[in-house]
Parts: sequence; C-alpha cells; structure tokens
Amino acid sequence: MRRADRLFQIIQVLRRSSKPVTADAMAAELETSKRSIYRDIATLMAQRVPIRGEAGIGYVLDGGFDMPPLMLTSDEVEAAVLGAQWVAGRGDPALARAARDLIAKIAATVPDRLRPVVLEPAVATPPAWRHEVETLDMSRVRAWIHAGRKLRLHYADEQGRETLRVIWPCLVGYRETTRLLVGWCETRADFRTFRADRVVDAEFLDDRYPGRPAVLRARWFAMMEARRAEYEARTQ
Repeated sequence: MRRADRLFQIIQVLRRSSKPVTADAMAAELETSKRSIYRDIATLMAQRVPIRGEAGIGYVLDGGFDMPPLMLTSDEVEAAVLGAQWVAGRGDPALARAARDLIAKIAATVPDRLRPVVLEPAVATPPAWRHEVETLDMSRVRAWIHAGRKLRLHYADEQGRETLRVIWPCLVGYRETTRLLVGWCETRADFRTFRADRVVDAEFLDDRYPGRPAVLRARWFAMMEARRAEYEARTQ
C-alpha cells in the first residue's frame, strides 16, 4: 500500500470508530508496522488533521473533520454498488428508487478508472424476491420512525387472528422474503415484531412516544443480544 493511501485509510479507521484506536490495531488492519503508524499519525497531525491521543493509549479523530466527497477506493465503490443493488431489489419503492439513483450518481462522479467497477460490477445480489402485497406504506413508516411517532396497527397473525395494537416503531428489518416492523407494543408492554404483509390497516398517529427512536432501538438490540447469549449458553 502506498503511503498516501495508508494516510487516507488511517483517517477512515479513526472516523468509523467511536473509541480510541491503538497503533497496534491500525497496524494489523493496514498490514504495516506500528512504527509506520506512529510516523503516519505524526504526519497527519502536522497537516492539521485533528487527531488526539498518544502511543500506548490510542487515537481519536475529532468531530467536524471531513474530506472531499467520494474519495473512494475500488473496494468501497464495489461495496456501495452491492448494497445499492440489494436495496433496489428489496426496499420499498422510495428506497429502491433512491438506490438506483445512488448507483447512477456514483458512476457519474467517481474517477474514470473506477467507473467500470460501477457499470460492470464483479459482484451481484440474487434476483429480487416477490413479496406478498403490503398495505403498509413503508416509506411513511420510516418517516414515522425518524419522528418518533406512534402507529395503530390492525394486525393479523399467522392463524388469521386479528388484533389492534398501538406501537412505538423503531426499526424496519428485512428477511429473505418479508419485511418486518419492530416496535414497542403498548398492549403487550414489550417489544414485538410485525410482518408488513400481515398488517391489515395502519393509522399514523400524531402522538410522539417517550424518548428517542435510537434509544428504543438500542434497547431492542440489547434484548436480542441477551436472548442470543442465553440460547448459546443452553446449547453448549
């Protein structure tokens, strides 16, 4: 790896981490020596890149620092195209359209040497699945999640039993053939997952639920992680 590329990658490593990153960790990821990392950090700091930290403890990149857009490597372009392909085939109409636009924008703005990676990618997703007809407007659901507003769902379970639920939506998830809506259910006083194709009707309420959607998502992820750990402990 050229030194200029390594300097760029060091910034990327620091930018994606919320905790101090040690020189050992960066050296391992970038396949170079710890001494080279120390020299590169010193060079970046001399160029006024806002890096804080010291040897043996770790380094962080201060907020507010950014670089010109679309300084992407070939692997990063390919990763973006692969992800956009998946969303174009499986996302709701608004997300699918945005994914196709993203691919077009990347192709129009990357250097000529990277354009074949976008237009003739070496990676591809499987053909999109044909999901069941959904009455739920997933684009509007996403907007309600961002706003932290409640939904009232008329829902039918796998046996066709129908219930009315008021939920605090926090996440839209994807399985191979279905879309899922995760939220806190006021009726059950617990998290519940709802298949989008089993929602008979939905009412988008103006009421905000307590706290932030990000906090609710963190609670759900923590619960799922605890369940996974419990399952692994039982099966060992």
